[in-house]
Amino acid sequence: MSDQMNLIFWSSLTGIISCLATGLGAIPVHFVKNNSRLLRAFSSAFAAGMMISAAVFSLAQEGISLRTKFPWAPYEVVLGLLLGAAFFWWTSHFVEHQHLENHTLAQGISPKGILIFIAMFIHSIPEGIAIGVGFATGNFHFGLIMAIAIGVHNIPEGIAVSLPLKKDGASTVKCAWASILTSLPQPIMAAPAALLGWLFAPVLGIGLGFAGGAMIYLVMAEMLPEAIEEGGKSLAAWGVMLGLCTMLMVTNLINQVPTP
Repeated sequence: MSDQMNLIFWSSLTGIISCLATGLGAIPVHFVKNNSRLLRAFSSAFAAGMMISAAVFSLAQEGISLRTKFPWAPYEVVLGLLLGAAFFWWTSHFVEHQHLENHTLAQGISPKGILIFIAMFIHSIPEGIAIGVGFATGNFHFGLIMAIAIGVHNIPEGIAVSLPLKKDGASTVKCAWASILTSLPQPIMAAPAALLGWLFAPVLGIGLGFAGGAMIYLVMAEMLPEAIEEGGKSLAAWGVMLGLCTMLMVTNLINQVPTP
């Protein structure tokens, strides 16, 4: 019972912290002025680069590393990537045809803002499972590293959620709360996944790939075209490169922490 309580406590606590970290993405967006096209474009491209890096070097790479236990894990990741992209494609068409921006809770928010919010909320589910499964391995340090990695890459996700909301006139506080809400599935799913690691672990590769695929499609279909339109190709390209390198360095620093 004690071991189970520890699993519930640590997976829930780190899931909550990881969820709250998404709200930090609203802080840099606070300084993005709505009338500054170049700053908006660079911020969007920078966030896109961080998300590409997180999707490839955190989510997909972590899923592929599961092949030591599950030889089919790399194929699950590929399948998950395609499913995640297909989900985002379907979601975009759903939002366009349902006119959700007219809903009471979404007054003043553009279809793009709603689309990003829905996609981020759904793809937070496998991230919460990843935190729980990390602790379910019995290696506390590994679970902690997993939670930190997801928490860190939640920050650019918060930026991605906050940018369109800020452009629509939302306050920084509203942007922060919306960002945190998109990661709510993480603390909700972390504890059950920790207790049922044997059930979730074999399909974790699909979940991680799904999250990465949704993020990559989001970047390519929504964030980069807008960045290029507002700031030009060169600015967008450098924003992506700097964001990708920044996130890659952060990911590398996290991976350098020795595990027992």
